[in-house]
Amino acid sequence: MKKKLLLLSFFAASAFVVKAQETPADPPLEISGSVDTYYKYDFSKHSNIPTSFASDQNSISIGMIDLALKKKVGKASFVGELSFGPRGQSQSLPNADGNYDETVNSYHIQNLYVSYDVTDQFNLTGGYMATFMGYEVISPVGNFNYSTSYLFTNGPFQNPGFKATYTFSDKASLMAGIFNDSWNLYQSVSKVNTFGAQLMVAPVEGWTAYINLLTGKLSGTEIDLTTSYQITDAFKLGLNAADFSAADVVGTGGFSGIALYPQVAVSKDVTLGVRGEYFKTKDGSYLTYGPQPGSSVTSFTFTANIKGGPLTFIPEIRFDNNKSENDGFFKSGAVPTKNASQFVLAAVYAF
Repeated sequence: MKKKLLLLSFFAASAFVVKAQETPADPPLEISGSVDTYYKYDFSKHSNIPTSFASDQNSISIGMIDLALKKKVGKASFVGELSFGPRGQSQSLPNADGNYDETVNSYHIQNLYVSYDVTDQFNLTGGYMATFMGYEVISPVGNFNYSTSYLFTNGPFQNPGFKATYTFSDKASLMAGIFNDSWNLYQSVSKVNTFGAQLMVAPVEGWTAYINLLTGKLSGTEIDLTTSYQITDAFKLGLNAADFSAADVVGTGGFSGIALYPQVAVSKDVTLGVRGEYFKTKDGSYLTYGPQPGSSVTSFTFTANIKGGPLTFIPEIRFDNNKSENDGFFKSGAVPTKNASQFVLAAVYAF
């Protein structure tokens, strides 16, 4: 009898083990992010160049700590990303000195959305999402340059809404969606009335291009081209061009611009690059960042990425030239000037 009970117990245990082996465990929660810090010195001896982040003059300052959570079980997934620090304050405006008030919006939600793969080719996503517009992003890990372009600063950072993406092949996909009527706010001002779309094409290996559109009665209309081409193992070329027209309810105005991003890897751990940008405001525009209405700025940023494992050192020097002396650049002593220049040394740790 005892032998029969032991044999029965053995078979029951074996069946349980086999069942456990057949049932896959839930994939683990993925955690990633970054930490960054920097030193900036403007040669005018005060903050001068009005683009996002890296604005503290002659100071060893912080960027942000960025924490991203991601998990996918079967066809369903979610992404949640939260940042702490001045660089993450994408909804804040600078104070009179051009710096961010660290006592306001010391944290910010960068992403909070859910997604479902209806099929291997068709995906539905809804929530608060980082914008699909433009070449540069908020996280320093996603950019080659540490300072940002005028196109990035004046474009959207987040677009809350609902979108559907169909992947035709690894060479083409199409996204279309509806979004809140105002950029960067997880609550709409009046209604969900902005339409967005993105066409992705990859003509040859190493070359990807995105044609983007956002248009709404309150948000205005922006058309954007973002493309990058890994021409050789060592040489990469990127380009961002955009045109924005303000909504009729806001008035006239907007901007247009183009930025070119050539990069050359001189070794496994060292890459050199330049960002050349031309940015123009339209008549009637009163942008928070950039030259006066109807004027323009030309900018050249020379940057190196020096990698040591997960840590990247980013020295860069930047030269901006406004069309007019009255476009917001000043020499020491608050004397108006057309030119501004700055040096930045940043360190970014990715995990």
